[in-house]
Amino acid sequence: MGRDLGLDGVVDHFTLSSDEAGWLRNKTGATRLGFAVQLKFLTWRGRFPRMRLELPPDAVEHVAKQAGVAASELAFYDFTSRAAKRHRSELRDLTGWHECSKTDLVKLVSHLVDVIWHDERREEQVRAELLRQMRADLIEPPTAAQVDTVIRSALHQADERAVAEVAARLARAEGCTRRLDALVFTGLTGDGPAQDDATGQDDEDDVESVLADIKAYPGNVSLNSLLEEISKLKQVRAVGIPEKVFAGIGVQVINAWRARASASSPSHLRRFAPEVRHVLLAALLFQRQREITDTLVELLNSTVHRINARAEKKVTEAFVAEFTKVRGKAGLLGRIAAASLGAPEGSVREVVYPAAGGEKTLKDLVAEMKATNAAFARSKREVFKSSYSNHYRAGLMKLLEVLDFRSSNDRHKPVIEALALIERHKDSSTTYLPLGETVPLDGVVRKDWMEFALHTPDKGPQRVMRTVYEACVFQALRDRLRCKEIWVVGADKWRNPDDDLPDDFETRRAEYYEKLNKPREAKVFTAQLQREMRAELGALDTKLPKLPWVTISGKHRNGAIKFTEPEPQKEPKNLRKLKKAIRKKWGTVALIDILKEAALRTGMLKALAPVGTREAIDEAKLLERLLLIAYAYGTNSGISSVAAGEHGHSEEELRYTARRYLTAVGLKAAGVEIANATFAARQETVWGQGTTTVASDSTHFKAWDRNIFTEWHSRYGGRGVLVYWHIEKGSMAIHSQLLNCTASEVAAAIEGMMRHATAMKAEGNYVDSHGQSEIGFGLTRLLGYDLLPRIKQINKVKLYRPGREDEDTYDNLADAMTRPIRWDVIENNYDQLIKYATAIRVGTASTEAILRRFTRTASHPVYQAMLEVGKAQKTIFVARYLRDRDLQREIQGGLNVVEGWNGANDIIFFGKSGELSSNRRDQQELSVLALHLLQTALVFVNTLMIQDMLADPEWADVLTEEDKRALTPLFWMHIQPYGEVRLNMGSRLQLAQPVPQDPDPEPEPAAA
Repeated sequence: MGRDLGLDGVVDHFTLSSDEAGWLRNKTGATRLGFAVQLKFLTWRGRFPRMRLELPPDAVEHVAKQAGVAASELAFYDFTSRAAKRHRSELRDLTGWHECSKTDLVKLVSHLVDVIWHDERREEQVRAELLRQMRADLIEPPTAAQVDTVIRSALHQADERAVAEVAARLARAEGCTRRLDALVFTGLTGDGPAQDDATGQDDEDDVESVLADIKAYPGNVSLNSLLEEISKLKQVRAVGIPEKVFAGIGVQVINAWRARASASSPSHLRRFAPEVRHVLLAALLFQRQREITDTLVELLNSTVHRINARAEKKVTEAFVAEFTKVRGKAGLLGRIAAASLGAPEGSVREVVYPAAGGEKTLKDLVAEMKATNAAFARSKREVFKSSYSNHYRAGLMKLLEVLDFRSSNDRHKPVIEALALIERHKDSSTTYLPLGETVPLDGVVRKDWMEFALHTPDKGPQRVMRTVYEACVFQALRDRLRCKEIWVVGADKWRNPDDDLPDDFETRRAEYYEKLNKPREAKVFTAQLQREMRAELGALDTKLPKLPWVTISGKHRNGAIKFTEPEPQKEPKNLRKLKKAIRKKWGTVALIDILKEAALRTGMLKALAPVGTREAIDEAKLLERLLLIAYAYGTNSGISSVAAGEHGHSEEELRYTARRYLTAVGLKAAGVEIANATFAARQETVWGQGTTTVASDSTHFKAWDRNIFTEWHSRYGGRGVLVYWHIEKGSMAIHSQLLNCTASEVAAAIEGMMRHATAMKAEGNYVDSHGQSEIGFGLTRLLGYDLLPRIKQINKVKLYRPGREDEDTYDNLADAMTRPIRWDVIENNYDQLIKYATAIRVGTASTEAILRRFTRTASHPVYQAMLEVGKAQKTIFVARYLRDRDLQREIQGGLNVVEGWNGANDIIFFGKSGELSSNRRDQQELSVLALHLLQTALVFVNTLMIQDMLADPEWADVLTEEDKRALTPLFWMHIQPYGEVRLNMGSRLQLAQPVPQDPDPEPEPAAA
């Protein structure tokens, strides 16, 4: 029998209607039950059961009671007999279901093409839509081979239709197709006729160079990188891709076309049909134009920051050197300290003044420090202006020529006007801006720069220093860009923030509220929050006198809350013995064999689909190559090193396959496959019930720094990137992200919870202090899951009151409490809060984009409302956390799991000392995702090994409660990650087959 369906599922899907019960009248015993079970299975799954094992036992019991037959009678019903076949024929006549005909197949393909052609290419989603349509048309699914044929045919025809549509749009744009061809054909120009090919090789090299330049990633933050990206953007714009050429075409379709173009050389692109070639190149240029625009904004922000940081460093070094030359200050401080300690009750005039040498000495010291601070600020501005005008000005002025800055907020229009002003005078060499110009100062020039930017001569009007003003404008521009108050036309990350919000919110408001499980009325939402606050604060106030680990008092020196961490858990005694037994039974296993075993058992590498439409690689050879490539990237050993092993595949073959098959989308899908397979394979007797919480944290990877995204990290020390993991209790990674060192970990935590795509229903998230904030608490409350952080400075946390009427309610908490929540602010902006939360849920905006707009704009009304929700939710969490020792241990245990995962990174990612050895962001991401895949493969295989070992009667009662609590499948003492790579597909690990998953899982259908 299959797995139980549960009471709700049984009632919903296996309850006979009055008509259906009537169809059983002329049947008895096993025949009656078999007929009824086939009927209800058909209406449930859209097909007949193939065998008795597919039937949920509780569903059979439910149907048997309704049919008045013992459930055991089903054992005498043969689903392959003539009687069963006759019953199926009878049921078809009664229900209207019918077998799939050739005509049905043609109609189904046509329907799929109509639904998916513009925005869907994921095979599993197309399969779900096919099953949905067959159910709607009462068609029984054909054979698996026929289903695959229908899906492939639909995807092929859908792509052909989309290509034809876009190609027609390109053809209508004058000269566009010719300029596209000029990127891959020699002897063509964008505007004129073909030239004589007298120097064919030179022309071919030029073609390769132009396309390679467009595909190339930026270098590090420098003037040269800025100028190169500006040149690149001009090259892309010169082709003249129409702005609306991809209107109505989904992002994943455009990305697939772009991937094909990126993986193809000019010689390959020339072989494509003209329409296909034009669409692929247009997709590449369309995406690159947005990426290059984003890169230029990043370079602008980083350049202004670098000028400021270097100015501060230079001036600081000079002032420190000057300050140390002044004699006597250290002795003066010592005399004052000694005198103060000797007479702590005395007055300053009687004790300190004599020790310092009189009141005049102290006044002189204060005056000197004030002068020094003013001089420091003045010198820093001088160095900033000098660095800007002597080196960076030329590049930043060229950048203004190619970027179009806009703002939807009138408060920031002065910056837009200032940009237009300095661009008009970019070629000027005068000291001052012309007198006739209206020069915006308020909102552009900071107060501390005002005296530096303005010059007041003895005679005549006040003048504005041109280069100083330009420097002020770029600083103001950077500040506004970072909070998205100013945006850039043609950008993606730095686009109009209004585009981040769902444009159909007004028409689908009720649906979006329902998806977030939020009430339509704002007062209902705030009332629920108030009730929870009062309940948790009341519980803490009542229990506080009896809690030995926490006290709240205004007498504490470092905050009102004094909290003691939970004592360490008892050490497990038998887990090391278990690991040794596993190594003894299976020996030392090569890491490549772990990956191979996981791939063969889960089929995860089938998710690595080719970027092209036709591939002639043998399936067995392809699997071997994909295993070797995933190992090469996941261990950081590289393709050259892996190609030298024993497997019969050359380096050239592996690199070709990597270009065609290894994509971030495919690796993420493979990670989802292995995570779901692990969840399905787990035995509850070993691992307990499935959890709904995950822990998340970042770890630092060293990386090459000739790019704009590798940054210095002050906490870890050194240049590199962050990888942010989401790990569930059983050490299975459900999501990973590659981040800049300055990226928000709060945003990364939310993004992983929203985008993990596994079968796990994540309802709680353990994070460290860096992964929480009041805004984070507010967003997670709206998104419907619990943020469960370990707050380092919990002693300084303030608890908010539910209302003004609660002023004297919580006596034991009074010293830690502060003002009431401003519920009116939440209620007035409730609809907008739902709109922003919906943007994150449906993916129209990243969490980082939302947080960037909020956290730097304290006056934003929606920000204020989100902050109030977050303060209320944080108060609820802290009140619960302080009184609940089990919750404290639960969070600590969850974070220990993710720390263990980070520790395994060093073992698996051993190549090149663990440094990401590429300056290309996409290659770094592939390495991280391959590491994710390799490590989850280890967890999957270890899960099966542990279950096999514990199934042995010898281990029946060995593990204690402490052992079971600490049991983890993430260990590697039996693994050999290093050495020559030997791949033998005929050698397998002797492991029991995991329990099969429920039949015919049905993902969400493709969007119509």
